[in-house]
Amino acid sequence: MDIRTGELRSKDVIALLKEHHQDMLCHSPPESVHALDLAALDAADVTFWSLWIDDNLAGIGALKELNKQHGEIKSMRTSTNYLRKGVAGKMLAHIVQQAQLRSYKKLSLETGSMDAFIPARKLYLQFGFQSCSPFGQYKEDPNSMFMTKNIG
Repeated sequence: MDIRTGELRSKDVIALLKEHHQDMLCHSPPESVHALDLAALDAADVTFWSLWIDDNLAGIGALKELNKQHGEIKSMRTSTNYLRKGVAGKMLAHIVQQAQLRSYKKLSLETGSMDAFIPARKLYLQFGFQSCSPFGQYKEDPNSMFMTKNIG
């Protein structure tokens, strides 16, 4: 597995981001979809990674700096061909490690509250994330679950 910084212009990455956004819209109303678009993922406060296996895109993930001590996990997605092969865990471990290297004290995320998001929530729980109140610009939303982990 090869984790690369960037690759936002790759046609495979763009296709996976579109798939991710469309899937979010299938499970959540538009006002509850917080997936970042390509421009937002290319912002100075966001670092985007793509994970490749034998030059095939296997997954993506990003880390957004909320402030100097708090980061947010964004755009976690595994390619369909690589589901249940450890890709999401590898990407999540990488993001947690990068947040620690940046000396963040806390790492948080927003995910869906519907059954379609159970696998994601299970993964985050396995990594020590716990439910929390909305953070940053988020507001209470029955379609969202907020999770956080102290890392510093």
